[in-house]
Amino acid sequence: MSRSNPSFGGTQGSRPVFGVKRGDRKLRLWLDAARTAAGGGALWPYRTTAPYNNALYLSLTPAVRWGYLFFSLRSSQQPLLARSTRFPERRKWQRRTAAIRSSILPDPATPFTAESLHEHVLRLHQCGGGGGLLLRRSHAASLVSGALAASLPLAGALLLSYAALRDVPSARLVLRHHPLRLRSAFLWNSLSRALASASLPADALRVYNRMVRAGVRPDDRTFPFALHAAAAAVAAAGERPDKGLELHAAALRRGLLLSDVFAGNTLVTFYAACGRAADARRVFDEMPERDVVSWNSLVSAFLTNGMMDDAKRAVVGMMRSRVPVNVASLVSLVPACGAEQDERFGLCLHGLAFKSGLDSVVNLTNALVDMYGKFGDLEAAMRVFNGMPERNEVSWNSSLGCFVHAGFYEDVLELFRVMLDQGVTPGSVTLSSLLPALVDLGYFHLGKQVHGYSIRRAMVFDIFIANSLMDMYAKFGCSEKASAIFEKIETPNVVSWNAMVANLAQNGAESEAFRLVIEMQKNGECPNSFTIVNLLPACSRVASLKMGKQIHAWSIRRGLMSDLFVSNALIDAYAKCGQLSLARNIFDRSEKDDVSYNTMIVGYSQSPWCFESLHLFEQMRSARVEYDAVSFMGILSACANLSAFKQGKEIHGVLVRRLLSAHPFLANSLLDLYTKGGMLDTASKIFNRITQKDVASWNTMILGYGMHGQLDVAFEFFDLMKDDGVDYDHVSYIAVLSACSHGGLVERGKKYFNHMLAQNIKPQQMHYACMVDLLGRAGQLSESAEIIRNMPFRASSDVWGALLGSCRIHGNIELARWAAEHLFELKPEHSGYYTLLMNMYAEAGMWREANEIRTLMKSRKVQKNPAYSWVQNGNRLQAFVVGDA
Repeated sequence: MSRSNPSFGGTQGSRPVFGVKRGDRKLRLWLDAARTAAGGGALWPYRTTAPYNNALYLSLTPAVRWGYLFFSLRSSQQPLLARSTRFPERRKWQRRTAAIRSSILPDPATPFTAESLHEHVLRLHQCGGGGGLLLRRSHAASLVSGALAASLPLAGALLLSYAALRDVPSARLVLRHHPLRLRSAFLWNSLSRALASASLPADALRVYNRMVRAGVRPDDRTFPFALHAAAAAVAAAGERPDKGLELHAAALRRGLLLSDVFAGNTLVTFYAACGRAADARRVFDEMPERDVVSWNSLVSAFLTNGMMDDAKRAVVGMMRSRVPVNVASLVSLVPACGAEQDERFGLCLHGLAFKSGLDSVVNLTNALVDMYGKFGDLEAAMRVFNGMPERNEVSWNSSLGCFVHAGFYEDVLELFRVMLDQGVTPGSVTLSSLLPALVDLGYFHLGKQVHGYSIRRAMVFDIFIANSLMDMYAKFGCSEKASAIFEKIETPNVVSWNAMVANLAQNGAESEAFRLVIEMQKNGECPNSFTIVNLLPACSRVASLKMGKQIHAWSIRRGLMSDLFVSNALIDAYAKCGQLSLARNIFDRSEKDDVSYNTMIVGYSQSPWCFESLHLFEQMRSARVEYDAVSFMGILSACANLSAFKQGKEIHGVLVRRLLSAHPFLANSLLDLYTKGGMLDTASKIFNRITQKDVASWNTMILGYGMHGQLDVAFEFFDLMKDDGVDYDHVSYIAVLSACSHGGLVERGKKYFNHMLAQNIKPQQMHYACMVDLLGRAGQLSESAEIIRNMPFRASSDVWGALLGSCRIHGNIELARWAAEHLFELKPEHSGYYTLLMNMYAEAGMWREANEIRTLMKSRKVQKNPAYSWVQNGNRLQAFVVGDA
């Protein structure tokens, strides 16, 4: 014969009671014996002699044993175990009984009452539940004493504490076996609210569903708590808002929205979380009564959905309705002003806070500091910071963030020192702000000290610290250390993956970076715009057009082409891969800023279509996009390549008026313009005015004088360069070898080549091309061919092109055919090489061979590039090609 207790619901048989673990069931056997000894009925249909089995007792865990010993002591004036000699731990029990009991109640004389247990459970909740053990002891004590069945507040406190520990099964036990669970919605509401507050919205919604199925009538708090859970489920897991809509309909049927402001406010918050600001506004308008929370919920709904203007109008309406603005209103609006760069409205909010006496609230002042930092008004930010009556860690972090955002990294370090002097312990956010400053200042040793501090403080596994450390090591070239940190992150987020991709891409491991992006997707992380921006420069460095197109297609599928950083990165990648038509296509279809224009101007300036740089430069001015140094560098390079010296001089005048002519990079661009135009005196004057001449300045002068036949001056510049303390680089030797080639100085060229080898500068393709051209122009074609055969790497088209040009000068058909075969393989689409060999055949009367070259061009669909020219038309340079009408 079986029976069940209404408080526990246990049944006879082998079926688990409550679905709990076997050890917990044993504890309830001991509680059964204790309650029976105290005069109560047995909780399960076991004989009261069953708990005295010594083997069963010894099989319990120590925590469960001490729990039973204590409960048996409290359940009887003469504890059973105190009179028993069959338990080996009697003395140990006698010593620890008082300690165990004091963990439940501070005063040993205090009896187990609903009030005392309620107070104790609330204390446990405030200190984190005591690890769960003390909470379960209190739960068991409330069962034994009968306090749980008689006190709804005690049951609610237990539900709240179990939910905070994310112990959903135990929380359900409290509800399931309470005698009032079918007559009151209080317990259901408490559990639903507790689970939602513990970030368990799905479990909270299941509680509501079970409540409805159990036939419990919802009250005025049921729907707000359930709506809060539905909003959290939509925001956290991206679930459909169907459940919230169902709750809205149920609330309308019960007329709650006409009488309960709390329910209306929660519904506004729900629609805001769903991204349905219009529905949130409609609910707000239908509310007969509104309070400050109602207005704040509406403002938050607009801000969540990026509707800043509507949020501002809502604040104005709030003030016109004479609803006082509180801290919550301002704390949500002030950061939005900073993000939107709405300085005027931000100042109004600051004035409103001052007028309302809220400007001393630490949360609001922190937001004001951050807002002024985003405005770039560091003086106002520090004025607010220095006027704060109290500061917390967020206050210091906001101030540090202001200086980081403005790029004043020395001030970041100074403020950090002040923070330490005032005894503030830096946290993970503080160190994450500090590390970028150390990277920019080049303080690698301090960065390593921050790493050591994070290890000592057990913060190294914090995801923000780990990501910042990875970025630091990557930028200092320590790719292995960055990889080691990444490997230790248990659950890397998308920022971690992006930092690792950037680490590999920046340190020459382009193929590994591509593979990591694939692995990133396999691990469930979706690459974003930052992933693409980090990866695309790697495509351009290795000239991987195929990979660049794949990333382009992926960006289109993901809808990322509207991101300005992505479109600019794609333009740059295509331009550096020589695909200017694809780059221009993206440029014309995308939003444009100065980086977009600069990328195209520089790309065209290094191509045969330099005149497009001038058109884009003019278009940039028409679009009122501000020029910068890169814009002028690109346009000056285009003018130099086009021999458009009139336009180049005009741009020089603009630079003088803007006080930019002394800029090192722009000065070098002006040198290139005037040396290519043969205006060497002007170039020399500009060169002499450069206060800090770099290697590019010297190389440009050597190239310019050598190109125009003034070889002695070129060699003099080469010697003065060393005297000035500037070390030679690869380009320096290309310049001087080119000068020797133009002058036919074979022996001097060989001397410079050997001098380069003696300085441990490894020759590159262009050095060999210069030597082949030098020897070839002098008629030493066999020696040129020998240099190519002895090269340590495969010769490029520049080297073979130099040999083919020399063969054209001296009419060496055999070597020309050999060079052309390699050129046709390396650059099969280049029509100039086919034309050059075909003309050599024609001049030698080898018409059959010339016709074969023409047939080869047709079969490969190689078309001769049409010649183009340009004329000055007013202030505009007009280009045209052969065949234009």
